[in-house]
Amino acid sequence: MTVGRALAQLVIVCRKELRDSFRDRRALGSIVFSVLIGPILIAFMMNRLVDQQRDADTLRVPVVGAANAPALVEWLAHQDGVDVVDGPADVEQAVREQREALVLIVPDDFARHFRDSEPAPLQLVSDGSRNDVRPVVQRVRALLQQYSGEIASLRLIVRGVSPAAVQPLALQEIEVSTAQQRAAQILGFIPMFIMVAGFVAGMQIATDSTAGERERGSLEPLLVNPAPRGAIVAGKWLAASLAAFLGVVLTTLLCAQMPRVLPLEDMGIRLDLDAPSIGNILLIGLPFCLFSASLQTTVATLARSFKEAQSYMGVLILLPMVPGIMGALYPLGSAAWMYAVPMLGPYVLLTGVIGGGVPDIGALLAMAGTSLTAAAVLVHVTTRLFRSEHVIFGR
Repeated sequence: MTVGRALAQLVIVCRKELRDSFRDRRALGSIVFSVLIGPILIAFMMNRLVDQQRDADTLRVPVVGAANAPALVEWLAHQDGVDVVDGPADVEQAVREQREALVLIVPDDFARHFRDSEPAPLQLVSDGSRNDVRPVVQRVRALLQQYSGEIASLRLIVRGVSPAAVQPLALQEIEVSTAQQRAAQILGFIPMFIMVAGFVAGMQIATDSTAGERERGSLEPLLVNPAPRGAIVAGKWLAASLAAFLGVVLTTLLCAQMPRVLPLEDMGIRLDLDAPSIGNILLIGLPFCLFSASLQTTVATLARSFKEAQSYMGVLILLPMVPGIMGALYPLGSAAWMYAVPMLGPYVLLTGVIGGGVPDIGALLAMAGTSLTAAAVLVHVTTRLFRSEHVIFGR
């Protein structure tokens, strides 16, 4: 059989699988889910972060024992966005029940220690397990430290000592990263969602065209046709790859629209996914989709039923999440060996593109070569499985 005829049969199988799958509501649902879940979660998380930042800009500070430190309370009340109110009777209970984000307690001996130029005690009651109030607590701490520094400087001046004498270091921080690189650290989950979209979008086709057809008994008539097993397997793999790539394309386009609908500027974040960046993301995503579809096709072929294949897919979907989770816990960097790891290489390259960088040609070729080689090996393994009567007829 000529190569041209084999390619034609491959295209026929691919079209058949795409047509059958897109008629299936489950396949369409999986693609829609993979496309929407990432941007929706990103939008929700960004809105929550913006709300927390706004809460920190408009502080409500309950104070117990305000009469013990009238100067401090008055100073706090004159700061931008700070509203000083009377504290609750049961401080710890109010914070524990989340009726108050925090409470500042001024003990009765505050004035005595303050007059004697001794460290005056203050108690800041908060709940460290609440992430939503962390920016508020941090700003109150910063305000109290600022007040403490101002009082210390005044005391030194009264004693004829320059405040600069107790500041032996004048630290200047020089930031070398760009705003988009810092945004990439905050939005580091975008690459993970792009990869998950590519994984989920092709999952239904890869599963249904192998384990599903074998369970329904429609795989045997297909194999009776005078077409090589390699062309049939490649057609199914290509159909799943195209569906996966469609999920990557749509998710990337939706993420590129986030700056238009989310107030990222309120957090000092600039996310600019222009046409070249989108092109680089798709260039990185294509080899990943080819590899993920081949892996899903092989695993689904090994499953004895459609339900068993779906259970395997539930475990496999964790694979594209692992680099994102590791990146959130540990700085992955960009070592050369990472690009040779099928799941890790695309994540590292996507993170760089989100940060405004241009992928290195060598790194891109290494990632693509590894992914395509692994995909070719898996397609070959699946082809051999399709030649096994135990696999085809074992239901």
